[in-house]
Amino acid sequence: MQGFSELRLGRLDDVRVSVVLHPGATLLSLTAGTLGGRPHGIPRHWRRAVVAAAPRNAAEVLRPLFVPQFSVIPDCVSPTVSMSEADTHLERLADLSPDTLLAELETEFPQALPAQWQPVVERPRAWIQAYAHLMRVLWQEFKPVWHRADSLLKRERERVGSAAVADHLETVLTDLSPRFRFSGTSLGLPDQQANRFDLNGRRLALVPIVSGNGASIFAFDHPDTVWIGYPLPALGVLWNDGAQDTTPADSLVLTLGRARATILRVARTSLTMSEVASLLHSTAAAATYHCAQLEAAGLLVRERHGRHVRVHVTPKGDALVDLLA
Repeated sequence: MQGFSELRLGRLDDVRVSVVLHPGATLLSLTAGTLGGRPHGIPRHWRRAVVAAAPRNAAEVLRPLFVPQFSVIPDCVSPTVSMSEADTHLERLADLSPDTLLAELETEFPQALPAQWQPVVERPRAWIQAYAHLMRVLWQEFKPVWHRADSLLKRERERVGSAAVADHLETVLTDLSPRFRFSGTSLGLPDQQANRFDLNGRRLALVPIVSGNGASIFAFDHPDTVWIGYPLPALGVLWNDGAQDTTPADSLVLTLGRARATILRVARTSLTMSEVASLLHSTAAAATYHCAQLEAAGLLVRERHGRHVRVHVTPKGDALVDLLA
């Protein structure tokens, strides 16, 4: 059964956060979600396109990386080992020495080499060549989608930046992904080798991923930076192959999303939940979800009055609306 690794953040006021637009994280998520059997929520037509482009031996080549109940990928073959462009990683991968791979496997598994890596150890050069070819093919197939996401990625950078400047980082962390768990001082991420980690003064790099709505990859072992890959908001625009919405959004919308920004603005006067749902043109369940997320971030309060639940903005939420007006 899959558990959660916990990243203990400490005081959010002390967290240094940045957004990194890193195509390597998207390439890894895309590979894991289409050919690795991991639940990244990639839409069916994208999966079909990737599978159709992949060489016939793709499943065999990737087996060591994505064996069930196992999530270790050696740094020398991971597209996320550095924050470089995916093309640069592919060039390095093509020149990877078998000795480098074997040495890293020995360091990673000092006691006993897992069975799935045994064929790689027996023919390391052949495996590196097959893996490098596979990753190059997948990236060439998906690279146009990454470029189409450019305006959405830049908008996400602005959204997180606005929240950080306004000291409302919790509004971002609360809603990174439905698969994550944010408690206020820690962030839980789905992990087959669940463990606890401390941010401990390191920079927190948020990496939006252009693949599926269940994307979740991260690295907690770097000395200076912890990075977390999460689904890029508004991915549906790309999934549907429609034109991107380039209408400039105001800072509150960029920080909270359109629905929650609307709720926070109108909740300065007390509203019932049915009024919120009507305002958003949404179901009662959707309105409840958005209000619950705002409440978890300390921006909204829900109170029962007789048969009705009413919502109103908190002083903290009021200050955020004024700041980002």
